[in-house]
Amino acid sequence: MVDVNHFRGFRGETRGGKPATAGAQPAILADASPSTARAGHFTNAQIAALFAVLAAIASIPILLYPWPPLGDYINHLSRMHVIATVRSDPDLARFYQIEWQVIPNLTMDLIVPLLQRVMNVYLAGQTYTIMCFVVILSGTMALNRQLYGRWSVLPLIAFPLLYNSVFLVGTMNYLFGIGLSLWALAAWAALRERAMALRLVVSMLFVLALFFCHLFSVGVYALGLFAFELERLRTLRGREPLSSLFQRRPDGRPSPLLDFVACGLPFLPVIPLMLMSPTWGLRWDFNWELNGKLSGLIFVIEVYSHFATFFLAAIVAAAAVWSIRHRALQFHPFGWVLLVVGGVTYFVMPRVMFDTYMADQRLPIALAFMIIACAHLDLRDDFVRRGFATVLVLMLAVRAFEVQSVWHEVSRGTTAFRDSVRQIDRGSKVLVAYADPDNGDNARELWLMHAACLAIIERSALVTNAFTVLGKQVMHVRRNYRDRVDTEDGTPPSVKQLLQPSILSDDDEPPYWANWTADFDYVYVLFTGAEYPNPDPSRLAPVYAGNRFMLYKIATPVADADDLQSDPPALQRFARFHVRRVALGSLQRARAAAAQDAPSVEP
Repeated sequence: MVDVNHFRGFRGETRGGKPATAGAQPAILADASPSTARAGHFTNAQIAALFAVLAAIASIPILLYPWPPLGDYINHLSRMHVIATVRSDPDLARFYQIEWQVIPNLTMDLIVPLLQRVMNVYLAGQTYTIMCFVVILSGTMALNRQLYGRWSVLPLIAFPLLYNSVFLVGTMNYLFGIGLSLWALAAWAALRERAMALRLVVSMLFVLALFFCHLFSVGVYALGLFAFELERLRTLRGREPLSSLFQRRPDGRPSPLLDFVACGLPFLPVIPLMLMSPTWGLRWDFNWELNGKLSGLIFVIEVYSHFATFFLAAIVAAAAVWSIRHRALQFHPFGWVLLVVGGVTYFVMPRVMFDTYMADQRLPIALAFMIIACAHLDLRDDFVRRGFATVLVLMLAVRAFEVQSVWHEVSRGTTAFRDSVRQIDRGSKVLVAYADPDNGDNARELWLMHAACLAIIERSALVTNAFTVLGKQVMHVRRNYRDRVDTEDGTPPSVKQLLQPSILSDDDEPPYWANWTADFDYVYVLFTGAEYPNPDPSRLAPVYAGNRFMLYKIATPVADADDLQSDPPALQRFARFHVRRVALGSLQRARAAAAQDAPSVEP
């Protein structure tokens, strides 16, 4: 059965003078004897070897496809390319500039451009993605090691969860932050009974690193630390009089309650960092939604196939029930508190925070890795070991097959898009539009939303939907071109919006595509259907036809001023439009909905 009776510093219940459930006794805040610590059935070398093998298997889809078909991935990768090459590329320098600021979203911006000094940008992106995988799983194992006093193979069960719906959206900085928050929590557990100053300094260093990963990863660490300390305080309260929580301890250490409060000190530097960050200007943009809370939980295990999701969930549930019935599975008391604290936090979190969508729906996947770290499986029985190995291999095989089969199918589209980009002249200006503004709700088409950003890497082009939001990215568009791009991370215009004239009032500002026939050289129309007709043959010359996209070259007809004045409806209808701008519009919401249901390198 699930054993939650032991906590470091206090001996557990005994049966006949022997420790209960020997070999599975939690070590953090517990007395773990050397014999207990050696009761594992895999040596550290065997666990390390198995970790390496499983990490290699999980990385196969990433290695096979230099352009992983993730939602925001190619947009982020194009920014990495600009950071690394803008000083040596005059075309990029004409459009873009890098303005380094204190932004809680910089890990990829700091790592990938450095890697690009010794490899191409695609390989650098693959390396970073695999680094995220390794940091997350090693952090899960390290936390489990601190909770139970020895290395265990059970956290390897988390490998299939590396591919999840949040990963499909392409939140690359946050993913790295999940792994670092796990390591931060493991370090706190390792130093918990050491000097307070050392523990707080190490924690503060992790907080600073997490801040520059992603602001939400700071929150993940804070949540885990709060649950950890809350359980420790609860355990002390159960073993000592209430008054002892307020009294200085005999060894000179501060009172348990003061010690609990001091755990928040490492987070204080986040306040001045946020105040000096342009991200602080986005603080009022938040929105809470009940709809989607259940979907956020499904995001943890779902990728593309509902059947695969159900199959994996059924395997885990059956294995857990069997393990509990045979008293082979333990769950650390910290895990129970984490479930309660995490559940309440998830419910109250808004959907939008700091102009970032899916704020709440990102939390469950981080909690999932922490929860797995809280579990222990007694593997002394040969049948249990064989069963665990079978379940692990089966889960990873199902997930790898699911991802690989879909990515192989999608690769035909990414290859075609790469070929279309090669038809664009270097230094061009590219407008992105949607044939169907309500499309993009298919997880298999998430990659298409930002695919045009490949032109930044391959053709040094200006692309209208590249991420250049003040306070969220360090890449900005130069002043001469700033009114021609989306600087609010909104929704690209539909073809209907481009072609439909509308009258602006005096207070309205024209959208960035208002004068598209003069401001841009090419138009990508995304989410087209079979035999998509040219929406404006007089101005758009087809260049490349893909399965779900079209590339047109803009050919503005020559006309004199008298002609323009005499026939404004025909020749000037594209000049101005009245379209409501949406800071966090259907594009980002489409990413969440979709999650529910190179010349230098040949991808």
